Amino acid sequence: MRILLFTGKGGVGKTTIAAATGATLAARGLRTLVMSVDAAHSLADAFDLDVSLTDRHRGRPVEVSENLWIQEIDVTEEVGRHWKDISGYVTTLLAVTGVEEVLAEELAIFPGMDEVSALLYINRYAREEAYDVLVLDCAPTGESLRFVSLPPTLDWYMRKVFRLQRALLKVARPIAAKMADVPLPPDRYFDNVQSLAEKLEGVDALLKDPRTTTVRLVTNPEKIVIRETQRAFMYFGLYGFTVDAVIVNRLLPAGVSDPFFDRWRKTQTAFLGEAHRYFDPVPIWTLPLEEDQVVGLPNLSALGRTLYGDRDPAASYRGEAPYSYRKKGGLYVLSLNLPFVEKDEIDLAIVGADLIVRIGNVRHHIPIPRTLAGWSPAGARVEDGKLTVKFQLTKKEVPDVPVQRNA
Repeated sequence: MRILLFTGKGGVGKTTIAAATGATLAARGLRTLVMSVDAAHSLADAFDLDVSLTDRHRGRPVEVSENLWIQEIDVTEEVGRHWKDISGYVTTLLAVTGVEEVLAEELAIFPGMDEVSALLYINRYAREEAYDVLVLDCAPTGESLRFVSLPPTLDWYMRKVFRLQRALLKVARPIAAKMADVPLPPDRYFDNVQSLAEKLEGVDALLKDPRTTTVRLVTNPEKIVIRETQRAFMYFGLYGFTVDAVIVNRLLPAGVSDPFFDRWRKTQTAFLGEAHRYFDPVPIWTLPLEEDQVVGLPNLSALGRTLYGDRDPAASYRGEAPYSYRKKGGLYVLSLNLPFVEKDEIDLAIVGADLIVRIGNVRHHIPIPRTLAGWSPAGARVEDGKLTVKFQLTKKEVPDVPVQRNA
């Protein structure tokens, strides 16, 4: 099963493009599910569906047309399907502290349930080979990063904390029950947690395999949006995800010649150029600003044809992350793929929060994570088509000066 994640800053058109991609894939004969991972669902609106239709399915897949389904996860329904004992304990705990029962039930739906529920479905559909392609309409960038970071976080909890927590409570329960003012979690609470972990097993590897899963970032040619897209590009790389395309949406069509839009055109041209410089060699696809809102299957299908043309929407257009950070021997190490480049051709410099890699007249900007604030490059080398830069901790702020090239 192929998995495509669409994300971007709120309002850039990611839901519309995800829906258009799903319509295009289905028209080409692939069994396609478009799933909303955004708590503020708008997929049904994009397809112009009657709300009562999705309400009747209560978070289950809804058939839109031949080979095409959509799914808007209903966390209230998911609580009953997957979180019953966990939610039940939290509700009881809140009720004991004086929270009114109905409010306690509402508060027991805590952050992260939507994302974990989506991960459960993804893993299940992959195991069952239920669809040929799964298109994920993700939440805005920050929440999407939380979504993709959940599997390793949950895995760490299960390996490092869960077993110890359960064993300690089992031993201490008789004494703690007499001393505690609140009810302790019952065994079925831990059974529920373990069951969820087992259902999620393997989903992290599934999402990080570029042959199966890739990220497509949707952006607009504006400064604030492009900047957020750059940060998203970096952080998805840090989490081990591969971005195989950047989609620049809502470009002014060439036929628009009104003087009112002249400045907008210059701005868009400038930031489209910046996007090409920054994301290269990741493919950049563009979409013009439409004459009207894109709503309903016919309009979404037309948008999909404009975006993809002869391209296969299900293909993977990049097999590996263009760069990655890791920690080694107390130092942070940046690895950047630079085939066919010799070390004497490379200059490095730090400007603001970016590492600038310069090869001849071409510059590549690589954001430095906030966790590396106060760190500076300690050395660089080129080997087997890969640039490796080591960062070391410094006691004072590093000035924006060129970094010495590795000899």
